[in-house]
Amino acid sequence: MNNKKFASGFVSIVGRPNVGKSTLLNRILGEKIVAVSDKPQTTRTVIRGILSDEQSQIIFVDTPGIHTAKTRINRAMVDAAMSSLSGVDLLLLVVDATAGSDEQFLRDILAKVNCPVFLVLNKVDQVEPRERLLALIATLTGLHPFAEIVPISAQTGSNVQRLVDLVRGCLPEGVAYFPDDILTDQPEKVICAELVREKVFRLTSEEVPYGTAVVVESFKERENGVIAISATILVERDGQKGIVIGKRGAMLKRIGEQARRDIERLLGTRVFLELFVKVQERWTERTAVLRELGYE
Repeated sequence: MNNKKFASGFVSIVGRPNVGKSTLLNRILGEKIVAVSDKPQTTRTVIRGILSDEQSQIIFVDTPGIHTAKTRINRAMVDAAMSSLSGVDLLLLVVDATAGSDEQFLRDILAKVNCPVFLVLNKVDQVEPRERLLALIATLTGLHPFAEIVPISAQTGSNVQRLVDLVRGCLPEGVAYFPDDILTDQPEKVICAELVREKVFRLTSEEVPYGTAVVVESFKERENGVIAISATILVERDGQKGIVIGKRGAMLKRIGEQARRDIERLLGTRVFLELFVKVQERWTERTAVLRELGYE
């Protein structure tokens, strides 16, 4: 007789921009559902990733990086992240182990939390010598009665499975909130838009990504099984449009090719991806556009 109880719950992943939250979620799920790049503020909205097995269902809540917001879209991003501090069963507070202790930031976050907290030290594979990591752990241990302190590398996968096991063991008995065969509660159109936007972040110059967004205009399955996707990349200025398109369309072609490969891997079928670029001045400050894109 199997007496094991089914565990389930919601787990928020929070931290500063570029500490590896989205990379961690993708690693846990074994699939890319969240845009990642080496540029901060790649993640703009809350995205839930669902990990299900016979013993548990863990709903991980990936959030935008918490930072000093100066624009309307950035304020919306920070508000989304801060709202995820409540109403969850567990918090994963992710820290870049290569960047130092960041004690005041951690204190500010921890003061708003009323659930168990795991301190997750990411990028430990880049910390040398080992004594430096041990000193960081010793410093941070005194900030809060953390339920666990877990060093990991989201990039290589080192110790990530142990983190998942610890999370599972910390969750209450419960029920499955979602079917066990889905990875996210987000529509496929949203994930496809994320994957296109990721390529814009990765491939274009520093000033362009923060003024771009992606809208999937159509998503249709043809009779031959091919998924036809039409998407528009929004930019704020003509100069940004020129960079995204590139000379003779070369940059837009690269963005499309790389995004299509990721989308095909996610959907498990062939994809025809058509991209357009549209200038919409100051869209990052316009309430109606931000709401339409799901940022507010």
